[in-house]
Amino acid sequence: MSSTAADVVRLLTVRGETLAVAESLTGGLVAAEITSVPGASQAFRGAVTAYATELKHQVLGVDATLLAARGAVDPQVAAQMAAGARRILGADWGIATTGVAGPEPQDGQPVGTVFVAVDGPFAAEAGAESGGKVASLRLNGSRAEIRMESVRSVLALLLEGIVGERTGNERAQDTEQNGGT
Repeated sequence: MSSTAADVVRLLTVRGETLAVAESLTGGLVAAEITSVPGASQAFRGAVTAYATELKHQVLGVDATLLAARGAVDPQVAAQMAAGARRILGADWGIATTGVAGPEPQDGQPVGTVFVAVDGPFAAEAGAESGGKVASLRLNGSRAEIRMESVRSVLALLLEGIVGERTGNERAQDTEQNGGT
């Protein structure tokens, strides 16, 4: 269990929010990392491991035209996977991983090309068309190292999203703790 996973579970639990995961290259490692945290059931809704490209469309609702044009290793695919997991699993937050862990390139992308995405409630306040944030990674190392760094990166992106999400209660909480107005 990583401290990032523990922080994610703790913050989601305190906020009464939930998480759903969509994974490709990580093949269930993200869900395993989250569920290794005691009490994860308070926040974790579930996961979809859509390893096959057609499942990204059939199960997660990723645009078939996008998949046909760009392949599964694409930032927009990652964003749509996160949004799809959030939607179909009924969660406040959705995260996703897609990329090439090796040993061979895929969809014209070299080994180590990874996209991780977060979709969350910050969309409405930001006025954005999508609630998603995507990070593009170029990772080195073995297949196992690329997969584990992808897990670490998507959890870090999620934690950044949660911490950056303002509940509107921060001022009141600070006032209570400091005894002032």
